[in-house]
Amino acid sequence: MYLVATPIGNLADVTVRALQMIAQCDLLLAEDTRTTARLLDHYGIARTAQALHEHNEREQAPALASRIRTENLAAVLVSDAGTPLLSDPGFPLVQAALAENITLRAVPGASAALAALSVAGLPSDRFSFEGFLPAREAAARTRLERLVTEDRTLIFYESPRRVARTLALMQAVFGADRPACVSRELTKLYETQYRGSLADVTSQVVADPYGATGEFVVLVGPAPASALVVHEVRRVLQTLATQVTRRTAIELTASILGRSRNEVYAVALAMPDTAPAELSIAQGAGDTTLGESVRRSLEGPLKGLLEESPGSIGQDAR
Repeated sequence: MYLVATPIGNLADVTVRALQMIAQCDLLLAEDTRTTARLLDHYGIARTAQALHEHNEREQAPALASRIRTENLAAVLVSDAGTPLLSDPGFPLVQAALAENITLRAVPGASAALAALSVAGLPSDRFSFEGFLPAREAAARTRLERLVTEDRTLIFYESPRRVARTLALMQAVFGADRPACVSRELTKLYETQYRGSLADVTSQVVADPYGATGEFVVLVGPAPASALVVHEVRRVLQTLATQVTRRTAIELTASILGRSRNEVYAVALAMPDTAPAELSIAQGAGDTTLGESVRRSLEGPLKGLLEESPGSIGQDAR
């Protein structure tokens, strides 16, 4: 079975091999037969396709895989645009095909994620493809919060209906100054890139009369070292919150992570569950020194917790 990439906008962006496989295969499976028909008509390929999409693939995949194996069919899977399975249907069929010992072959080509990354002006040596965020705002925010300390470029797909909301959420979670790039309508006549900070990019998209039309790829640059520090400070403070007073938690956190008390206090002050009045005693230089027994009893477990985290930052990272 062949997984064949198709154009993401410009119909000329298809390989000769892809057209050959589509024309010569025994079974053509398509996400939307109407979309695939436009590609077939453009290149004069007279054949029909069978629909396989997110609403029927789990039910049909086992029977299709069995048929491909028993009839020894050369099958091709295409999505509406780009590479199959990347935020597109096909995974259940791939699983079923492997269960039937069917050989899988990739026919590479267009990919919106990689095309957007290549022109973004953001680090491209390491990146994480995140696909579409959840439709519900609360779930989308939760997903973004898990990525706050990610030190790779992040790639998201987004619909025109939600792109403004997503950019606003990213500003709130990642910070307005995080570098970003939004690509709209890649490879099409009105292809546009918006570059700058998340705040700049959001303003550009909102100001563009066509900023709510087309398909979007949103890229966010890696987290700066300061974001990693804040994440670690918050995590240790939250761990200590149920064990000691806030004042003690701040002093212990500063000691364990090798940060200044003022730096830890500033982070604690910004935490939504922290009352400034309760923390004000941590600002002074004359705070009571913690008992060594308390420090020793908590530093061990906390250091173990930090060592388990790939994003841990101690004094060496200052």
